[in-house]
Amino acid sequence: MKKGIYRTLAWTGIKKNRKLYLPYILTCMGTVMMCYIISFLSTSPTFAKIKGGETAQSFLGMGFGVMVVFSLIFLFYTNSFLLRRRKKEFGLYNILGLGKKHLAKVMLIETFLLVGITLLGGLFFGILFSKLAELLMVKILGGTVTYDFSIGIPSITQTVILFLGIFLLIFLNTLRQIHLTNPIQLLRSEQTGEKPPKANWIVAILGAVILGIAYYLAVTIQDPVTALLTFFLAVVMVVVATYFLFVSGSVTICRILQKNKRYYYKTNHFVSVSSMVYRMKRNGAGLASICILCTMVLVMVSSTVCLYIGAEDSLRNRYPRNINLDVLMNETEFSENTYTEQLKNLTKTVVEENGTEQTGVLEYRTAALGGIIQGNQIQLDPEKYSTTANISDIWQIFIVSISDYNRLMGKEETLSPGEAIIYTTKEVKYEESTIQIGENVALKVVKQADGFVDNSVDSMQIFPTMYLFVPDIETVIQPLKEYTWEGSDESIVSLHWYYGFDLPCEDAMQIDIQNQISQGIDEMKSSMGENAFFHVSLEGVANQRADFYGIYAGLFFLGILLGFVFILAAVLIIYYKQISEGYEDQSRFEIMQKVGMTKKEIKKSINSQILTVFFLPLLTAGVHLAFAFPLIRKLLLLFGLANTPLSITTTVCCYLVFALFYMLVYRATSKSYFSIVSGMRNEE
Repeated sequence: MKKGIYRTLAWTGIKKNRKLYLPYILTCMGTVMMCYIISFLSTSPTFAKIKGGETAQSFLGMGFGVMVVFSLIFLFYTNSFLLRRRKKEFGLYNILGLGKKHLAKVMLIETFLLVGITLLGGLFFGILFSKLAELLMVKILGGTVTYDFSIGIPSITQTVILFLGIFLLIFLNTLRQIHLTNPIQLLRSEQTGEKPPKANWIVAILGAVILGIAYYLAVTIQDPVTALLTFFLAVVMVVVATYFLFVSGSVTICRILQKNKRYYYKTNHFVSVSSMVYRMKRNGAGLASICILCTMVLVMVSSTVCLYIGAEDSLRNRYPRNINLDVLMNETEFSENTYTEQLKNLTKTVVEENGTEQTGVLEYRTAALGGIIQGNQIQLDPEKYSTTANISDIWQIFIVSISDYNRLMGKEETLSPGEAIIYTTKEVKYEESTIQIGENVALKVVKQADGFVDNSVDSMQIFPTMYLFVPDIETVIQPLKEYTWEGSDESIVSLHWYYGFDLPCEDAMQIDIQNQISQGIDEMKSSMGENAFFHVSLEGVANQRADFYGIYAGLFFLGILLGFVFILAAVLIIYYKQISEGYEDQSRFEIMQKVGMTKKEIKKSINSQILTVFFLPLLTAGVHLAFAFPLIRKLLLLFGLANTPLSITTTVCCYLVFALFYMLVYRATSKSYFSIVSGMRNEE
């Protein structure tokens, strides 16, 4: 056998099946392009020099790991469509005398051709658009744009090695399937699975129960910590339930429709339903995959867009004022306020010397501690912590005087000894009428406060915070001093003085003022001597804005890139689903035309079939998103985003835009299906 025949057969196989191979090649190129761009941005030295760039790069590095896993699964999945369509061709070659070794050589050459085309094309467009992606990220981070063009050689190497490995695994899997199948089975491969499956009520009910449990978890979880721990479990449950319901539940629905005589015995419904039920197992798996990808896109894009749009709100939750000071004090200073007065005078002097003024001054004292709340008891002794306590029971406790609360919130509340007003954050409620702190402090809860000033410590914690407003802090904390950290004499109660203020000036001046205050604090420490207990944390919004936006910009950009890839995957699966089913239904509709069914009736039947199942993934993804929204909103609280109207608006807009795009894909792919089954290639 001439050696050139293998190349001819390989190239002819790709050319003759270009309707299948062209979308596959374009998708592979797009995946290669995205992998290169993400890898390039995560290692770009130019990008790293921008403020917040290194923070964003850490998220992009994780994004490349996601792309590795997704590319492997996705390309394996889509290649199965190609392989199924080509098996009949391989069986014919085999019968005509082409042995399995020869088929292996043909497939090897095909693989080389696909690898060459996808890698060269993907890397070309990746390099071409990498600078555009870099400029976009610089714009998002607010950095200075540079037009130096560079090529990431390490990124090219990383991407090439990744896809060579993926294509090698795909090639070995193809050889395995050809080796284990005889020529007759290859010829009849397109007819496999034609036996109509029975309605599996057990699996369908199991899927509904699992989905119901996942939905229940999503809507009933109250605290963000539990939401974080439950999120991945809920995701797995939704994925499993979706496949169960689409595979077994779809068959059950078809059987129910067949029993409905008014619906079933109509020309368009009769053909579509009877056709669907014969291959619903495979059809259901494809629809489930589309639904999961749609849900992933909606959750990822809506969440990251919401985070980026609400970044300034989150930033101000994290840093309540332009300049924020947290002073850790001993008991003497907590009562006498000697150092704090010096610090206030220092900040006032620095601000005035720079020609501006302090506004929105925030000042209060607090005693901070952590504990596990079980019922109305705050456990402080580590040795007495219940072994059955959940991580969601951990709280951050701040004890604040009622006088500070009234001054900051404009209230006139009064409390008697032993009474307290409480306020809890992160939408977690405390319903008890009393609260016991350790063994010796018992307080009666007389009221639930509507709110309190933002606290940077609370925004940094994943755990909820409880503010206890009491008549006198010293009286409450005195019995708590006996509780110490394990293996240390240090009390678990820390005494703080918070002081912050806004500055009506540009970021550059704010940073300069912060630096001058920091220098003044260092001089204060030097003059106090080594034995002075004076620890100050100084933070400024302007100084931290770049790194803060680096986190949100990295998540936003990564969400857009991965969302694009997932959309590409969903479109390809939809296209292959329509094409493969079109070829399978072609013979059926030819028979229907021969017995008198018109092309108009065929089109109605096709529309009925497609509309019956094609929009199920979109609608189901919308239901998944609606039930997941409470859980997602709890997770957004961990990022300091508590703007619920923004979250709702962003999520709804993302779904509507995606639904429009989905309908356009439906329109395009349904034309391909109709042209195959009816032969009306030029009629629409």
